[in-house]
Parts: sequence; structure tokens; C-alpha cells
Amino acid sequence: MAGSAESIDDLLGQEFLTWLWCKSDLAPDGFVDTRGEHFSVSMEQRIVVAGGNGDARETASVSGVFSPLSEARFGLGMGKKVVRALIHLEKDGAGYQCVLKAQDFCLSSLRTPKIEKSESADDDPDALLLEKIDLIENCLELLDALFKSFLDVRLSEAWAEEVLMVRQWLNKTAG
Repeated sequence: MAGSAESIDDLLGQEFLTWLWCKSDLAPDGFVDTRGEHFSVSMEQRIVVAGGNGDARETASVSGVFSPLSEARFGLGMGKKVVRALIHLEKDGAGYQCVLKAQDFCLSSLRTPKIEKSESADDDPDALLLEKIDLIENCLELLDALFKSFLDVRLSEAWAEEVLMVRQWLNKTAG
């Protein structure tokens, strides 16, 4: 439905990305995968925030390599929510990067760690492809763990405390 109010999926995705930005800003190394292993998350370089409906919808896209993303933070303080973000994940020295859209959880621009071609790759032509698939699966597992962490708190009584924590973070960073 074009021009209608946002769907529940849109709102959930926006809450997730907004929550993730807050959590990654406060404790970038505070994330745990499904095996209980720690990994870090940062939202950097590109963030899009939006708010309002229909003709009154406002969007701010902020990017910069070393930018504090202050316009996006200001937008959050004005009630906007994150609708798209560049997310950097790091685990065991391996870095992954992707853009995630709140509306449909669509991933784009997925970057995995660089694969070093070895001599054994000449023996098995599928080795590089299989390694790349494994790296993509690792990234998706980390994203799944993030979303599960969000849902665990979102669907619990602790959500009210989490909202308060996000508001306090906004007050400190948006001003």
C-alpha cells in the first residue's frame, strides 16, 4: 500500500537498526554469537534515518569515513529511526561489512574477509567458492545472532529499560 502507514515489519526493522546503533556505540564488543563467542559491531560511514509519513516523510542520509554521523544522530533525537545502515562485524580478526535495510532486512554490498589463494586451490577449483560461501554463512550467522538478541529483549519485560537506555544514549549523542 503506497503512501500508507508503515508496516509492522518496517517498524521492527527500524527499531532493530536503531537499537543496534545504540548498543554498538555503547559496547561495540558486547555481542555474542549462538556459540557464546564474542564479536564486535559498529555502524559506520553510512546511515539513513527517516521519519514522518506520506508527503511529510523526511529522510537524511549521512556518510563519511570518519564522520560522527551527527546529522543522523540529530534526526534520531527528532524522532526519526534508522532505515538503512552500513554495518561492520568483526570476529576472530575477520571483518565483514554489509548494508542492511530495515524495511525488508535486505542485505547489499556484503564484503567478507579477503580469501588468499593457496596452491591447494589449484587442486580443487571449487575450494575458493566454497570458502567464500562459508564466509558468507559466517556473516549471516552473526546477523542472525544480533537479531535474536534484539528479539529476546524486545519481546521481554526488559524492553522498557532498553527503551530508556536508548533515550539516554540519544540525549547524550544527539545534542
